[in-house]
Amino acid sequence: MKAEIEQISNDIVASLTLIESRYNIKECTLKIEELTAISEEENFWLDNDYAQKIMRQRQSLISKIESFETMKVNFDDTLELIELAEKENDQEVLLEAEASLVKLKDTVKIIELEALLSGEMDQNNTFLEINSGAGGTESCDWAQMLSRMYLRYSDKRGFKIDLISQTNGDDAGIKSVTYKINGLNAYGLLKHESGVHRLVRISPFDSNSRRHTSFSSVWVYPEVDENIDIQINASDLRIDTFRSSGSGGQHVNTTDSAVRITHLPTGIVVTSSEKSQHQNRSICMSALRSRLYENEMKKKLQNIQEQHEKKGEAGWGNQIRSYVLHPYQMVKDVRTQEETADTQSVLDGSLDNFIYSALAKIR
Repeated sequence: MKAEIEQISNDIVASLTLIESRYNIKECTLKIEELTAISEEENFWLDNDYAQKIMRQRQSLISKIESFETMKVNFDDTLELIELAEKENDQEVLLEAEASLVKLKDTVKIIELEALLSGEMDQNNTFLEINSGAGGTESCDWAQMLSRMYLRYSDKRGFKIDLISQTNGDDAGIKSVTYKINGLNAYGLLKHESGVHRLVRISPFDSNSRRHTSFSSVWVYPEVDENIDIQINASDLRIDTFRSSGSGGQHVNTTDSAVRITHLPTGIVVTSSEKSQHQNRSICMSALRSRLYENEMKKKLQNIQEQHEKKGEAGWGNQIRSYVLHPYQMVKDVRTQEETADTQSVLDGSLDNFIYSALAKIR
């Protein structure tokens, strides 16, 4: 087998191994069995919204397994065809099989990226904020260079970019800028760019042409949408009825029409004192869902803030990536060890290798 084809085969094996690990095929299979059992329960379709959700979740897991198994089968079949063509010295079949292997590698890479983008908010739009660090004009210019780099990356991905705010530097560059980047998986692709970025170069602002080190920080955080699924288990509720003291006539004041619902896991209490106990239950459940939704939003925003604080100050010792333009050319990510000497390509937005390696290695 040619060395090139052997390398492609090794790459596909590595990708399939990663996909299997990230999808957790065994766990997916068990989950499908569990969801199938639920869907076969007698009263399953009484709650249509719930049933549809279960069926969508089940089908999503089935699709994952089927795509993985199909790729494995295609890979094995293609390798067998290559070996057979080599034995029989059939160059036409060999070339077709090798072309199929190259095409399969591209398909596997797409599925691998989907497997890596498995976070709860990875598919969301994202905000990207850049702030210059210590270094005055140098750092402001570096912040502008980073801004250009991410704009070009986003443009290559077909993302829509909205400028939210910008503060210009005193002499050049920008002190800070915030963009909203709109597109499928925008947050998932860019989330590991959060951190301090370090630049080493001969300063264009130094009349003595000395080497300078500049820092700027990047903060990527998702647009938090309202598609938060609030599950309320009946076993988590304590429902009390009591005599209403509100207006509404004698009936309200002499029957236990008012409702108080306590959500035991969170301690949230909601009450309603309308005329009908049925109406009060409905009002309380609606209020409880809103309160629980608010709680979930606070948790998400708190997590985002904690991730932001982990970046550290834009200075020595906190950088995630170094861009060295002098005395040699090198961009290196200190977390993944991914590096390249093609610094200009990176600064022009070619970030795929760094983003991919971060998704694969950073949990």
